[in-house]
Amino acid sequence: MEPGLPPRRSLRRVLIASAGCFLVLALAVGFMPSLPGDTAVREALLALASPPVLAAMRVINRAGSWRLLLPASLLLFVAFAHARERWYVWVGLMLAAPATEGVLKIVVGRPRPEAASMGFPSGHATAAAAFFGAVFYLAETLRPPVRRLVRAAALVIIVLVAAARVMLRAHWPTDALGGIALGLTLASAAALLALPRGRPTDPRA
Repeated sequence: MEPGLPPRRSLRRVLIASAGCFLVLALAVGFMPSLPGDTAVREALLALASPPVLAAMRVINRAGSWRLLLPASLLLFVAFAHARERWYVWVGLMLAAPATEGVLKIVVGRPRPEAASMGFPSGHATAAAAFFGAVFYLAETLRPPVRRLVRAAALVIIVLVAAARVMLRAHWPTDALGGIALGLTLASAAALLALPRGRPTDPRA
């Protein structure tokens, strides 16, 4: 594996953990009408939703919009040379993620808290986790101070988008968690596919 890229073992662990979390959540919401703690967490977040907070959440919510993130994926190719080398993997990620999320909404069939349309997994949370999960992995090639800053910002944005979806009354908390798990599953799978093949194996891999 090339220096500066994440080891396969770490990526596999994230892939297995996030896919496992998504599967557990999908089965739970599919078979249980109400999950323990879902209502309590939603009410706690809604209690924080003052007008200024809601205004901020509406702005943050845009960071989970496919309309914004699909064209923004071009920025990955500008910022990261590794993304340019295997551009088709990252383009595939940003196309596959909304398609997968849309199909799973129909399969799971869980309605939103205040609407009849399907809500699990959250599309905005899936988009944010897929895109900023890709940013997190690609940041491995950056210098340590910048890498830490970029990764911290990516994680914060993912969490804030998920919180925004609940505060804006669009989803249950578990819908948002399911979206994060799905997005990270797809991002880690893309990162694995993007790793170079046929080169000496890193001892950590």
